[in-house]
Amino acid sequence: MMKHVLDMTVGELTAEIQRLGLPAYRARQIGTWLWQKGVTDFGEMTDLPAELRPRLAGEMTIRSAQVADQRLATDGTRKLLLQLHDDESVETVGIPAGKRTTACVSTQVGCAMGCKFCATGLDGLRRNLSAGEIVEQVFHVQRAMRRRVTNVVFMGMGEPLANYGATVAAVRALIDPHRLGISGRRVTVSTVGLPRQIRRLASERLPITLAISLHAPSDALRRELIPAAARWPLADVIAAAERFYDSRHREVTLEYVLLSGVNDGKLCAEALSKIARRLRCNVNLIGYNPIPVPAYERPSDEAMAAFADRLACRGVNVHVRRPRGSDVAAACGQLRRSADRPRQGS
Repeated sequence: MMKHVLDMTVGELTAEIQRLGLPAYRARQIGTWLWQKGVTDFGEMTDLPAELRPRLAGEMTIRSAQVADQRLATDGTRKLLLQLHDDESVETVGIPAGKRTTACVSTQVGCAMGCKFCATGLDGLRRNLSAGEIVEQVFHVQRAMRRRVTNVVFMGMGEPLANYGATVAAVRALIDPHRLGISGRRVTVSTVGLPRQIRRLASERLPITLAISLHAPSDALRRELIPAAARWPLADVIAAAERFYDSRHREVTLEYVLLSGVNDGKLCAEALSKIARRLRCNVNLIGYNPIPVPAYERPSDEAMAAFADRLACRGVNVHVRRPRGSDVAAACGQLRRSADRPRQGS
């Protein structure tokens, strides 16, 4: 595979251009087209000499993935199926909301966490994505939606902190003012809770938001819902989250998928409120979205509101997240590698 421009820092791109015997300012020209104008085809970079453009395209790539399919939901959410250079595939999602456009990016092909309520893990883990393959998803979303991405959430396929190096490199590309220049406050990295990697992320001092997919307020229930969580006791996850908070004094977000009759009762609400108050965090409640192997049921809107009220009465800052793109299987927990479904929307 050719070198991926989106895997490179500004300095690395400059060094690569000079290695090719070209002046350093060519890297600045490429960077302007790429990062400021969103152009990902050397052939469209018109201030580069015409004879240089195919040479660069033969030496390095900006787009290594192709859009194999896309679906447009009734709420404007757009889901893209991207075919990668090795014929693997991932899904990524663009979510419009007023002037804000959020890209929900994947970090792995599949996932090894095995969450029982999530479609991504049904096929297991195939491989990690590179930083460039992660960042490239933002460009595909911008092109498909014809609007600039303002927010990025690492909540697509895979466990971001299990692909730590590429995830951090992608975050740096997103928030670098000389590259995409997205505010760190508008970038969220979500994890099921890998304590060692959370502590390491805290030491990076990146100005981003950390979201922990908790889904259960006890070790026993977390092991049932997230088999991989058996390796990471809840006490260790909470301690690592406190470390992250202390490193920047920004509230952590707890993600909590509500499963009818499983984790939506009074005792779970009370236990979750204790964790939330200890962390001084926000709680996002997410109604279960059906997957191809249904094992659970979504609580009623009234039941979800009652659970939220129990948390709020205990002083928790809680929100019930409205599902986006569920009619095209683009909502939380529904992303998969499969390309064998009929196309809906364009």
